Amino acid sequence: MVRWIRVLYSDFASFTEDQEALISAERTFDYIEGFVIINRTGILNNWRTSFKPQDPVQASHFQSDGKVLYCLEMTKNFDPDEADIMEQEVGVLLSRLRYIQSTLFHTDVTYLEFLDRVHSSELKLRAQGLWEVPHPWLNLLIPRSTIHRFATEVFGNILKDSNNGPILLYPVNRSKWDNRTSVVIPEEEIFYLVGFLSSAPSASGHGSVEHAVSLNDKIVDFCDKAGVGMKQYLAPYTTQQQWKAHFGARWETFERRKHMYDPLAILAPGQRIFPKASLPMSS
Repeated sequence: MVRWIRVLYSDFASFTEDQEALISAERTFDYIEGFVIINRTGILNNWRTSFKPQDPVQASHFQSDGKVLYCLEMTKNFDPDEADIMEQEVGVLLSRLRYIQSTLFHTDVTYLEFLDRVHSSELKLRAQGLWEVPHPWLNLLIPRSTIHRFATEVFGNILKDSNNGPILLYPVNRSKWDNRTSVVIPEEEIFYLVGFLSSAPSASGHGSVEHAVSLNDKIVDFCDKAGVGMKQYLAPYTTQQQWKAHFGARWETFERRKHMYDPLAILAPGQRIFPKASLPMSS
């Protein structure tokens, strides 16, 4: 079984510091993920369809309208015969967090139900005709040292009034990544994955592809001009110079591997990193 927990924060510093503490602790939750919620009406009422509040009275008085809130979602796996032990462990972990006390919600589901949670959301969106629409997503990796500056501008200005889809925001430890791969991540030991999972259900206005792409462009432009040190996942670069800037100090290693294993640049031509020809090494 899985104890599935959600809480809300109004303070970004507390939200990020608690997440960093959880991912760095030896004894912690089995799943930890953060979300940003912008100007959502009745968010706790929506949770009630699947979760139950720890304090129903206090939860009923909570107002989310017009606010930027931060949701922390966590799970703890447990054997039903050892539910008491799980309750104690979860209680200790939650006691160290600084969330809004009235927003603690939880439910118990099977492990399979938890793994299938996105599919459940998919079925609801399909029923509303909102699944087979464009999804102009933007996924960024932001250094820990600049995440607060990033959040202040993006959530307090660029996306202050509108966003069409979930926004993920959670820290990861660099030590968990295999540095032998070609993935490019920030140099700091802790960095944040920020995912803007937008949908474009309409042909014009705030629900259009053009509007979503415009917001994405504003976010990327801010990162570039403010020196945030962002790395973009699945970056849409079109020139080798852009890719060199993306890879930075790792470019020579990446180019050497390409020359060794794919000298005619047959693989992945659509990314426009290397032209289809023999590859001279950089001087």
